[in-house]
Amino acid sequence: MPLQPSMKLISVDDHLIEHPRVWADRLPAKFQEPGPRIVDEPSPSGGPPIQVWYYQGKRFPAIGLNAVAGKRPEEYGVEPVRYADMIPGCYDPRARLVDMDLDGVWAGANFPSFPRFAGALFTAEGGDMELAHACVLAYNDFVLDEWCATDPRRFIPLVVLPWWDADACVAEIHRTVAKGAKGISFPENMVPLGLPSLYTDHWEGVLSAAEEANLPLCMHFGSSGSPPATAPEAPYAVTISLYGTNLMSATAHLLFSPVFHRHPNLKVALSEGGIGWVPYLLERIDGTWERHRWYQNVVKDVRPSELFRKHIYGCFIDDVFGLKNRHDIGIDNITWECDYPHSDSYWPHSRKYAEKVLADVPDDEARKIVETNARRLFNFWDDEARGVDA
Repeated sequence: MPLQPSMKLISVDDHLIEHPRVWADRLPAKFQEPGPRIVDEPSPSGGPPIQVWYYQGKRFPAIGLNAVAGKRPEEYGVEPVRYADMIPGCYDPRARLVDMDLDGVWAGANFPSFPRFAGALFTAEGGDMELAHACVLAYNDFVLDEWCATDPRRFIPLVVLPWWDADACVAEIHRTVAKGAKGISFPENMVPLGLPSLYTDHWEGVLSAAEEANLPLCMHFGSSGSPPATAPEAPYAVTISLYGTNLMSATAHLLFSPVFHRHPNLKVALSEGGIGWVPYLLERIDGTWERHRWYQNVVKDVRPSELFRKHIYGCFIDDVFGLKNRHDIGIDNITWECDYPHSDSYWPHSRKYAEKVLADVPDDEARKIVETNARRLFNFWDDEARGVDA
């Protein structure tokens, strides 16, 4: 069995559900009414009241965002409408630690829910941007001072940024790094959010600040607000099946951009897209570069696959095909995810399932995949872990 007892599973993709007072406890009095707040409303079915978020007068009903941990697949499909519909580990960090112990998971990085995966809601909704900025700071303070402070050995702090203002992004990087931030939840593509692309100079200060602070850019599927869709009539199963295509697009976008040439120490982590597509895409990108680089505005002396192996990390839950082709991806570029409390998670059997899919992987490779690659990516070490660094 490759997962020896000394191997600690570290998930690079989990999710927290913000409790009702995240912003109420942190926003100034003038922002209490328009800021994010939970409102109880009568249930359309006549049952117990439902709970919804309101922000700047707009209603956001999906408080749980697929928070279905503990339910059977036959029960999926209905978003939680009350916090009582979720297990407490979704929104309570102390209960989450108990659930992680049940699951055999040592540590995890958690993406936001209500603000969207990269905090993009505060950018996309517009309106009062002073309020939006205060909401970004309040979320980050919640993550750093409450959620991750519950046990800093086991929670990897991911922060969000005020994307509409590049200078404010830099300031927030400096502020949160001083408080212990380990990564930035970064949109997989800025363009659908109405922002300049990574091909422009607009983000240079932000990327430099992240690079200097050794913060990886954590790009979760869907963080651009543009999930794959094929037809209005198509079931959501089509979108779920195509999650990886968003991160394929992000990878091609990054590898042909100037980002890694300008920022040689920057790291990017791709979340919830699997890894099985990586060998094909790198082959395709390299072939395109070989044939077409001479007449295009791309760097002509560095092969894109070399950039991938230096800068980009993928993650998987049950990508058996990807694991079989792990050497074509790069052992040092693969990390593991749990995805608690979403429907892809195997909670409370994540370690047991990881043992199954990694059964044919040698111990030294398995340790990198489930633990030390993530530790290196996030600079997330303790004295015991340093001794087993592979």
